[in-house]
Amino acid sequence: MQEKSKFKMLREIYITETNCVTPLGFDVQSNIEAILRGDSGIQLHNDISLMPNPFYASIISDEKINSAFAKISTETKYSRLEKMMILALEPIIKNSKVELNSKTAFILSTTKGNVTALQHNSEESFNNAHLDVLAKNVADFFKFKTQPIVVSNACVSGILAVSVAKRMIQSELYDNIFVVAGDEVSEFVLSGFNAFQAMSEAPCKPYSKNRTGVSLGEATAAVLVSANPATAKIKAIGDSSINDANHISGPSRTGEGLFRSIQNALKEAQIEANQLDYISTHGTATPYNDEMEAIALNRLDLQNVPVNSLKGFYGHTLGASGLLETVIAIESANQNMLFESKGFDEIGVSESINVIEKNGEKNIEYFLKTASGFGGCNTAVVFEKMK
Repeated sequence: MQEKSKFKMLREIYITETNCVTPLGFDVQSNIEAILRGDSGIQLHNDISLMPNPFYASIISDEKINSAFAKISTETKYSRLEKMMILALEPIIKNSKVELNSKTAFILSTTKGNVTALQHNSEESFNNAHLDVLAKNVADFFKFKTQPIVVSNACVSGILAVSVAKRMIQSELYDNIFVVAGDEVSEFVLSGFNAFQAMSEAPCKPYSKNRTGVSLGEATAAVLVSANPATAKIKAIGDSSINDANHISGPSRTGEGLFRSIQNALKEAQIEANQLDYISTHGTATPYNDEMEAIALNRLDLQNVPVNSLKGFYGHTLGASGLLETVIAIESANQNMLFESKGFDEIGVSESINVIEKNGEKNIEYFLKTASGFGGCNTAVVFEKMK
């Protein structure tokens, strides 16, 4: 009883604004419409500046990025990723009417940031590749008064940023925190995953028997995390991030880090596992990740809860994935609609899980977002739909 009282004393945390920039559209509505149609951003690309051989990935055209950015700024100093992040943030900052004062923070989440700057051999390019410089460039565009905060912890970065924002607001450091997450498809990222022999020769198939690896993608997503319930879309009620310390790239075979992350998040949320209506999983379509997630979910008796991976629509967008998939999951909950796990055919993990095979209606009150990444990192956040 004492522990429950401690949690109840903390401020309630809401997500009040959302947006995303992806190959499927430059706002949430266009992305939802594309998902309902079954469209995927994953296409075959033949760009020798990125890879010597054709590859499948989800990439936004430079023309669309530049055209959209030209509508809000004439500045030419911003990198491609900075433009994508600014495009994701601009509408929610404008719509929220939140004052950018000392009680409003800015968190930038990414895995690789402006890594493409390193293609140019100069001191300026090297400096531009630093994540703090990326964060400052985006923050200065909007004239944030507080120093930007960078969250970069492999592929849990996007959802971990929400967890960090939640805790900062609960500690009363801030009242509002704008969060943006983003990564782009680059030669560096492609060559890295190719070196692991992790890239699929076809669009990815999360949890499927015939999955052959990951498809990479790029996107940015943005949310406003706030203590103010006005216009709230969803409430964040529990979170946890546990590292399984297993391997630099391989997850725990028992799903220990993910298991404990979900367990702790449910404990803070003060709900039982069987109260979850939906889980938005990581689902990269690599052999070990999908297997680990299935084991962790079964250990928590979550094998019957509907789950989907959105990687079949977007590819793996690295540091953006956790936040992008949260934005889509919020729409899923508010529309009481389960979206298909695109690419799934026949179950290909050793433990049974309830993969969503087609779009369908379902009342969603509580949902869980999970993510896992290199270095053994795992994050889980439980959300509650506003009554």
